[in-house]
Amino acid sequence: MSQGLPEPSAGRSATSTWVGRRVYRFLCGLLGAAFVLIGASSILGFFAYHSPGSDVMVPTGPIGFYFVAFAGFAMVGWGGCLIGAAKQPEIGRSVGTATAAALVLGAVIRMMAWFVGDYYVFPGGALRAEATALLILALAFLWLRPPARTAVSEART
Repeated sequence: MSQGLPEPSAGRSATSTWVGRRVYRFLCGLLGAAFVLIGASSILGFFAYHSPGSDVMVPTGPIGFYFVAFAGFAMVGWGGCLIGAAKQPEIGRSVGTATAAALVLGAVIRMMAWFVGDYYVFPGGALRAEATALLILALAFLWLRPPARTAVSEART
């Protein structure tokens, strides 16, 4: 490196950096694609609710489906950011960090809903499994995140 910065893989072997980068890219791409699909289906659910003779599984009413569609638009945007981070993970590190924070918050909400007990009728024991899955994904996003030095060195080139 020309400016005296340590090598990007300092403290990590070249193989573990390469494997971690590939897994991080796969995780960002897979979750990004899932978020785009979930968001698009939420938007389509809004339009399906308003079609004549529609029968919905969750009775939220028109205001509820409006908020579901709004969340769908956010999911499409978030998924697009994750797909961009999958293409250049060193440049999009903050997307993975923000995703990890959101996944932890989602797990906290699910644990609170399970603890309160009011939501047990609809999802059953799935709340605990969802919270566990979200926390594991958050840990993967933080653990596999590319090193910061790589982002600085590639941004300069």
